[in-house]
Amino acid sequence: MRKSALYLAFIALPLAFSCTQGGDKTSELKDSTKMDTADAQVSKECFIAIDGVDTAHLNVVTSAQGKVTGGLVIKYHEKATNDGLIAGKFSGDTLFVDYTFNIGTNKTIYKNPLALLKKDGKLVLGVGQIETSLGKSYFVKGKPINFEKGRFTFAPAECK
Repeated sequence: MRKSALYLAFIALPLAFSCTQGGDKTSELKDSTKMDTADAQVSKECFIAIDGVDTAHLNVVTSAQGKVTGGLVIKYHEKATNDGLIAGKFSGDTLFVDYTFNIGTNKTIYKNPLALLKKDGKLVLGVGQIETSLGKSYFVKGKPINFEKGRFTFAPAECK
């Protein structure tokens, strides 16, 4: 008899707990609205970089939370265009983002880390050693990012 009461209690406990998990949907909606407001756009900046016959267009949107999103299109004269999105944040005067992009009409999606140093109102693309682990690419810790060897220096431009 005791064993059956004990089994019944073990079965009833998860059922009672799961019934209280529905929560208040209005509070969840309010929380998501707060999050949307917190992520509201604070600033939008546009940049252009030219290296010989190659050009790059960068749009940077910064939220109140400090999150950075936007787009980056790199048009190579002799190669296909890289077209994608950036997402990341500033750490001091350096913008660290993940660049998710396609190359030309290729449907393969690539993802690389980028580092851009904000200097004199411009963004300088850095060059650093990249490592991939478990399908994620990132800059190798302890290895410096060189902003003097960067190919593109993005100057402010009018947003279109």
